[in-house]
Amino acid sequence: PDIMPEYGRTASIPAKQYTGSTEMRIFMKIALINENSQAAKNEMICATLKSVVEPMGHEVFNYGMYSAEDTHQLTYVQNGILAAVLLNSGAADFVITGCGTGEGAMLACNAFPQVLCGHIESPLDAYLFSQVNDGNCIALPFAENFGWGGELNLTYIFEKLFCAPGGGGYPKERVIPEQRNKKILDEVKKITHRDLVSILKELDRDLVVGALSGEHFSEYFFANCKDETIAACVKELIG
Repeated sequence: PDIMPEYGRTASIPAKQYTGSTEMRIFMKIALINENSQAAKNEMICATLKSVVEPMGHEVFNYGMYSAEDTHQLTYVQNGILAAVLLNSGAADFVITGCGTGEGAMLACNAFPQVLCGHIESPLDAYLFSQVNDGNCIALPFAENFGWGGELNLTYIFEKLFCAPGGGGYPKERVIPEQRNKKILDEVKKITHRDLVSILKELDRDLVVGALSGEHFSEYFFANCKDETIAACVKELIG
């Protein structure tokens, strides 16, 4: 049997785990973040996500909020701060977040460097975002149009989001220009965004500390962070 690789490393996955191929597959640390208006759905969202991605070899880290009564409240703006800290530091490889419509969380996430967040409503959205845009974060609408069968739509979204390594292209003959455009966008963001540590230090301290004070934040973050500079900044901020 294959040995589980380090996160961010690739390994050949048997066909039974990766349908129809033995392509090189990246195992990821996937973070889930919920803000206050939809926190009551956190347990269901987390269970749905785990049911899809854990058999693929990925690991889920639930950063909350964990319930509507959670004492550590997050706004969609703080979702963006937390997502940026996790992705820039390497503590997470992919972030699942959202809000009532998904729009606010998406805007907040894209305000930060090295975060490419897509607004996802359907399995088709998820697949095309992964294959064409190759982002590292999605924002979902957990209230708008989230009715009977909502958890089924989530299941199908997660299945299509992670069914193949990102950036594979769609249609396949467009893969080269699509990958080229992704690289161009990455370079544009390097110019239009500053480094995250400078941003964190200039933002309202209470806003940032609130984003980084969840029940399991320190446990998950410091165990997985790969950037000593960001880790030192976070330690200074949260005390």
